[in-house]
Amino acid sequence: MRLITVGSVAFDAIETPFGKTDKIVGGAGTFISLSSSFFVKDQGIISVVGEDFPNETLLEMKQRGIDLEGLQIKLGEKTFFWSGKYHNDMNSRDTIITELNVLENFDPIVPVSYQGSDYLMLGNLSPQVQRMVIERLTKRPKLIAMDTMNFWMDIAWDELMKTLALVDLLIINDEEARQLSKEYSLVRAAKKIKELGPKYVIIKKGEHGALLFYGEHIFFAPALPLEEVFDPTGAGDTFAGGLMGYIAQTDDISYENMKRAVIAGSALASFSVEKFGTERLKEITIKDYEKRVQEFVTLTDYRINTL
Repeated sequence: MRLITVGSVAFDAIETPFGKTDKIVGGAGTFISLSSSFFVKDQGIISVVGEDFPNETLLEMKQRGIDLEGLQIKLGEKTFFWSGKYHNDMNSRDTIITELNVLENFDPIVPVSYQGSDYLMLGNLSPQVQRMVIERLTKRPKLIAMDTMNFWMDIAWDELMKTLALVDLLIINDEEARQLSKEYSLVRAAKKIKELGPKYVIIKKGEHGALLFYGEHIFFAPALPLEEVFDPTGAGDTFAGGLMGYIAQTDDISYENMKRAVIAGSALASFSVEKFGTERLKEITIKDYEKRVQEFVTLTDYRINTL
């Protein structure tokens, strides 16, 4: 197995200034694995769903090369459900409903076929669950990436610190980076976070792009200006999936390749926000992706004469 994703496979109900949905498929693990499937087919997911999760979605995931041996299906139980409403700025949101259901007592099982995998992406879950997966691997992957959020900083700080010490790459947004580091400057924040364990830190800034930190190096990737943004849910997970899928495909964890992976993730995330849920990710082709990457190149290409 080239890549393992750990994360929720879930239901969402979303309302934005541009519309609302009934219950649709979502979850960090879903977005990550669908996004990474543009680059790597030899991948698996570790997650849990209830008996109510649609078989057609599982079939779609299999058709995209996502192995589901690590996906537990709990008979007689319900899938994790989240409902939220976004404000007019599309950056802030209110949680309306959270139903943990099968996630409440999730015990991540690592199938034998997943052992020896090269790359591991830990989607946003409790740091205890994330660490359990790392500890259950018989061989350490070449790169372990992790996402987390403010919630775990508030209620599970000590567990978060233990897990952070085991990962190579942390992917968080600017608000989370400031809370984690207790520094307002993102440069100082990244430096503090690297002292906690990760060699690489990526700080997402929403519509303002993303920053990659490694050693003394800093790389900035812009966000592509879009005419319409319908739903930012899952954009960060799509970014992480594209990034890890690209790294897994190229099998290169150098800083230079990490920069290319950031652009790959940004390109796929720019598609994700154009429709609700995972709908847009299921529509686009590799040609669409390549055209979008070229737009990123054009956006940042310039020449200037030095004095």
